[in-house]
Amino acid sequence: MKALLTLLLPTMLWAQAQPPNIVVVFCDDLGYGDLGCYGHPTIRTPHLDRMAREGTRLTEFYVGASVCTPSRAALLTARLPIRSGMCSDKRRVLFPRSKGGLPASEITLAESLKAAGYATGCFGKWHLGHRKPFLPTRHGFDTYYGIPYSNDMDRVRGSPKGRASFNDPKSEYWNVPLMKDEEIVERPADQTTITRRYADAALAFMSESTQAKKPFFVYLANSMPHVPLFASDAHRGKSPRGLYGDVIEEIDANVGRVLDFIRSNESTAKNTLVFFTSDNGPWLPYGLHGGSAGLLRAGKGTTFEGGLRVPGIAWWPGKIPAGRVTAGMATTMDLHVTALELAGATIPDDRTLDGQDIQGFLRGGSSPRTTVLYYRGATLYAVRVGPWKAHFITHGAYGSGPKRTVHDVPKLFHLEHDPSEQHEVGKKHPDVIAKLRKIAATHRASVEAPPSQLELR
Repeated sequence: MKALLTLLLPTMLWAQAQPPNIVVVFCDDLGYGDLGCYGHPTIRTPHLDRMAREGTRLTEFYVGASVCTPSRAALLTARLPIRSGMCSDKRRVLFPRSKGGLPASEITLAESLKAAGYATGCFGKWHLGHRKPFLPTRHGFDTYYGIPYSNDMDRVRGSPKGRASFNDPKSEYWNVPLMKDEEIVERPADQTTITRRYADAALAFMSESTQAKKPFFVYLANSMPHVPLFASDAHRGKSPRGLYGDVIEEIDANVGRVLDFIRSNESTAKNTLVFFTSDNGPWLPYGLHGGSAGLLRAGKGTTFEGGLRVPGIAWWPGKIPAGRVTAGMATTMDLHVTALELAGATIPDDRTLDGQDIQGFLRGGSSPRTTVLYYRGATLYAVRVGPWKAHFITHGAYGSGPKRTVHDVPKLFHLEHDPSEQHEVGKKHPDVIAKLRKIAATHRASVEAPPSQLELR
C-alpha cells in the first residue's frame, strides 16, 4: 500500500478541485543569457531569480521558430508553423500591410481553455494578424490590450533613418497602435510606459477573475526587448548594462508584481502555474541594443541554438520542485498541451499536434521529448535527437553572415558536450547522421503545408 501511494502521490498532488490558473509571460527577443539566473553578470533580475529559486529553471527549452510571428503561432496552436501557414521563405513575419493572419481553422490555447470555463486575457504583442478576423478576441481571448505587431513597425516618415532611430528612440518615430479589444485607443502608443501598462491590465484581469471565482489564462506578451528600446522614468538609466538592461529590469519588476499578486492569496498561489520565456533568441546585429545568447551560438533568425533555445522558468509552489535546474528538452508547444491537460480541456484530435504533455517533467521527472525540429521560414534546417544535432542548412542572422549554405554532409554537433556548436563531429559518427537524415525525411514527408498567410498582400 505504501509503495502504491508513493507512485500515485505526484499525480495526486497535481489534482485540483478547480482547474489551475495559467500565466504565460512571453518576452520579445530576450536571449538565453539575458537574465541573472542564466548567468548575466550585470543585468539585475531579482524577481525572476527568485521565481527560478522557488521553481524550476529549464536549460534546454525551445520555441517553434526563431522569429516573432511563427514562434507565437507555435505556442498558441501547439503546432509547427509550417502546419498552419504561419511561416514563409519569402516573408519573415506579418507586417502592417499584410492581409493574412492566424487562420480561423486553427484552435488556440485560449479557445480550448475558454471552452473549459476559463477567463482568457491577452496583454501585449500579438503579431498573428492585425486585421479584425485575426485579432485575439477572434481567437479565444475574452479581452485584449496591446500592440498588434512589432514595436518597430509603422515608422513615421521624417523620423531618423535606419538604425539611427534606435540610438535615442522616441515613441512618435513609430505610429504603432495600442488596442483595447478591437479598437485603437492610442496612436502612437507611448512605449515608455507600455511594459507597466501591460502588467497593469493583466493584474486587473486576474483580480476580476479571482473575484468571479473563475480560473484564468493570462498571456502577458511583452513588446520588448525588441528594438526600439524604451524604459519608464523609474528604470531608465538605472542598469549597469545600459538601456537594454533598463528594459530587462523593468520587465523583471513587472513580473514581480504579477507574482506578488498571486502570492498574496494563498489559494491562488497554490493553484497557479506561471511560465516565463521568450519568443526567440537575441537580435545580435543590433549590438548593444540586442541581447546575449550566453554560451549558445548565434541568435534570432538562425537555427543555431541561440536562435531557438531560450530561458524557461516554471513556477507553481508545492507542485513544481523549488530550486531545480534541469536539462531535458521541452518546447512552447509542449507547454500548450500541458496546459490543456491540467485544465481538463479537450485536446484536438483532428489535426497533428507537435506538443507533448510535460507534467511529469515539470514535477521532477524526465522529459518525454526526444526530438526538436529547427525551421527557418518554411524550410527544415536542422534536427536534434537526444544530444545530437544535425544542420542540413546553415544561415546567419537576417542581414548578416554567414550566407546560406546547404551541407551535402550535415554538420553534426553533440549538444551536451558542446552547446556552443563549435566542434563538428560528423566524420566520427556517420551512423548518427544517417539516423537524423531519416528522421528529417520522415518528417518532411508527413507535412502538408497550406498556403502561407505571411505572403498575402
